[in-house]
Amino acid sequence: MEITWYGHSCFRLTERNYVTVVTDPFDSKTVGYDPLKLKAEIVTISHDAPGHNNSDAVKGTTHVLTGPGEFEIGGVFITAVQTDSAGRKAKDNVRNTIYVFDYDGITVAHLGDLQKIPTQSEIELLGTVNVALVPVGGGGSLNAAKAAEVVSMLEPNLVVPMHYHTPDSKIKLEEINKFIKEMGLSKQEAQPSLKVSRSGLPDETHVVVLDYQKG
Repeated sequence: MEITWYGHSCFRLTERNYVTVVTDPFDSKTVGYDPLKLKAEIVTISHDAPGHNNSDAVKGTTHVLTGPGEFEIGGVFITAVQTDSAGRKAKDNVRNTIYVFDYDGITVAHLGDLQKIPTQSEIELLGTVNVALVPVGGGGSLNAAKAAEVVSMLEPNLVVPMHYHTPDSKIKLEEINKFIKEMGLSKQEAQPSLKVSRSGLPDETHVVVLDYQKG
């Protein structure tokens, strides 16, 4: 399967003979980046905010998922787990949904706008995670240190950072370098997309930095 990043928290997941998924499509006026011009049968929305809920930007959609549950659509099994992230004040609480996509035994977890470390029971609900798409840049979501802690809890084969500062981002977020240091790594070369196969999954957790594509 192939995972492509379009900036912020928006990814496209594709696999031959399966439906295509787009996660957290954004309003480019709010977050920056190019306006999205994507097609997918499934859109998932982690929470209701302009940086994450612009489902109108995706054409051909038959299902828009906005909350917890279990779904099977076009051969893809989806487990959606709600996390109630506590902000500084009660009114800042964000109901975030983590989605785990199972493409024929390869599982990809999109952590959405996760703000705090998940509970052990929330982690168990996610099951085995091969690829974790993790917010790392703060700004109301996980900062670098918390992101690294969540990675150690999930123990995925692959980690793809998201939701951090880039030259095209309008939102105030931290650079990715903080997360790379927290993971004990040196600077990573970005690649255009991530191709995942069961036989190609590393035994130890490996961080993959993606270049955002023009939507």
